[in-house]
Amino acid sequence: MTNTTDPVRFLRAADRPAMPWRNGGGVTREVAGHPAGSGLDDFGWRVSLADVAAAGPFSAFPGVDRVITLVEGPGMALTVDGTEHVVDAPLRPFAFPGDAATDCRLLGGPLVDFNVMTRRGRAGADLVLAGTPRPVTVPAGATVLLVCLTGTATLDGTALARYDAALLTAPATHALDPDGTTAVVTLRSRTAPRE
Repeated sequence: MTNTTDPVRFLRAADRPAMPWRNGGGVTREVAGHPAGSGLDDFGWRVSLADVAAAGPFSAFPGVDRVITLVEGPGMALTVDGTEHVVDAPLRPFAFPGDAATDCRLLGGPLVDFNVMTRRGRAGADLVLAGTPRPVTVPAGATVLLVCLTGTATLDGTALARYDAALLTAPATHALDPDGTTAVVTLRSRTAPRE
């Protein structure tokens, strides 16, 4: 197990188990979340990648705000509380409430999406997609999660393959050099993160 006090932890995609969805329409792989030991009903924040294999309703997450980003595949149409939103542009985040009745229709086949979920009143997130070299600063009291969504990247000279991540938990500035697109998620919460 990785030491949770490390200011930089590299979270490799190959080490993530796939968990079936509640409705059986796909699988999800949690990248990171908090607090330690929390599940789907009590997390403060949770970041994951999902393989969507079939149309159907999304699981409800009362009191949770969601941002979903298409990474691979032809996309989907999400009907959120009766209004359809076409999510077919790769790497364009779409925000919606997790407690809304949400149904998914695939636009041509399976897909992979990137999910950031925060529980209202307990956590907040800012998502930036980086495609060029840039400094990444971890603010005091925040956690920054980097996830390589396309291509590869390096963080302070350490290589990240596609879907690898780095969790930054101490105030500092790091050098990110993506060869593709890397998600930079700044998360604010009251407790320490977990893998």
